[in-house]
Amino acid sequence: MPIDQADLNSDQVLRRDIPWETYMTSKLITGTALQLLRRYDKKSEHDRAPLLENDGPSYVRVFISILRDIQKEDTVEYVLALIDEMLTEKPNRAKLFHDKSLADEDIYEPFLRLLWKGSWFTQEKSSKILTLVVSARPNKNGLTANGKATDSKKKITTSDDVLKGLVEWLCIQLKKPSHPNRSILVSINCLAALLKEPVVRSSFVQADGVKLLVPLISPASTQQSIQLLYETCLCVWLLSYYEPAIEYLATSRALPRLSEVVKGSTKEKVVRLIVLTFKNLLSKGSFGAQMVDLGLPQIVQSLKAQAWSDEDLLDALNHLEEGLKDNIKKLSSFDKYKQEVLLGHLDWSPMHKDSNFWRDNITNFEENDFQTLRVLLTILETSSDPRALAVACFDLSQFIQYHPAGRVIVTDLKAKERVMKLMNHENAEVTKNALLCIQRLFLGAKYASFLQA
Repeated sequence: MPIDQADLNSDQVLRRDIPWETYMTSKLITGTALQLLRRYDKKSEHDRAPLLENDGPSYVRVFISILRDIQKEDTVEYVLALIDEMLTEKPNRAKLFHDKSLADEDIYEPFLRLLWKGSWFTQEKSSKILTLVVSARPNKNGLTANGKATDSKKKITTSDDVLKGLVEWLCIQLKKPSHPNRSILVSINCLAALLKEPVVRSSFVQADGVKLLVPLISPASTQQSIQLLYETCLCVWLLSYYEPAIEYLATSRALPRLSEVVKGSTKEKVVRLIVLTFKNLLSKGSFGAQMVDLGLPQIVQSLKAQAWSDEDLLDALNHLEEGLKDNIKKLSSFDKYKQEVLLGHLDWSPMHKDSNFWRDNITNFEENDFQTLRVLLTILETSSDPRALAVACFDLSQFIQYHPAGRVIVTDLKAKERVMKLMNHENAEVTKNALLCIQRLFLGAKYASFLQA
């Protein structure tokens, strides 16, 4: 796509002079259409407003007939710019397309067709107009263009056709953007409006659309990126009400990404949506345990300490806090241990020295490629808390003692060097447990226990 074509904007398009008289002479538009266009074209919003107020459906009919009957790209872009301008000024004008007098018009067909052809300008305006118009239909369960039954023999594009066509186009734009800067912004903006509809949620999930949203959940700083993040979070929140979408969210990195964003965001509207999403997901499947894993109880505490003005956000934070407390209570002994490790809050709670705990749970340490063990090693390297260091050394020695391949695994993970450094630590508790760990690593559990005794 040529760069000048890709960056075409409405102001440039609306500076064009369209030969309406020529189109009438060649019978591409009627005399009535020409009169309406002369009154409307190149006029200010102040002059156009009463025209649309008094005779809006007639203008819609003219615009649709031009898009249906005239193929010239300059003219198509011009009419799309006129419609877009009209709807941008007052979005509720989209209802004009559903006026009873237009029951015989296929109001969607030109836009749905243009979505797949022509310049980026044509596609972008068509997607935006379609989204507004289909969302404004009076009967959301209706099948015809304006939600009314029709006796016409000709096939009229239904709202379901539009919604499915839009979802398909939007997913393609998210996968392979036609425009380097605009495709994703436009697609997410449309989806944020359309995902309120059950049929769109269903089509979007079937098109594997959920995974296309996840990479867009990332910290934002510029005004444009904050708006994109907000609209992406709005999409995820809307999907959190739909069970099949929840299954996709559970297997994606949506939760870690949302946690990362909410931790650092100061934008209340973004924080509110993420917290409301967490609230919706808390009781679903393993989400509660995942949230505890991600340290969400601490994040919620931090958020509650900030001065938010939104009552819904404050209520959701309180609800989330209580729900997370309930989840922690339900966790198994290994889950509790894992929480201690993942949060870096190691202390001499009974389970560390409980031989039954280690015997019963030793294979759980193998989960996620020994994730819990790896975090223990990270604590040894990064923590400045003597208690946490001492407990981590002790737990490592317990793993060596109870896991059949404990010494090999710990050696492979290069734990020896980290523990050796701690043998010279200023804190006696740390040096004692570091020594025990090294003894078990070198001598095996039996001899180390004899020496310890």
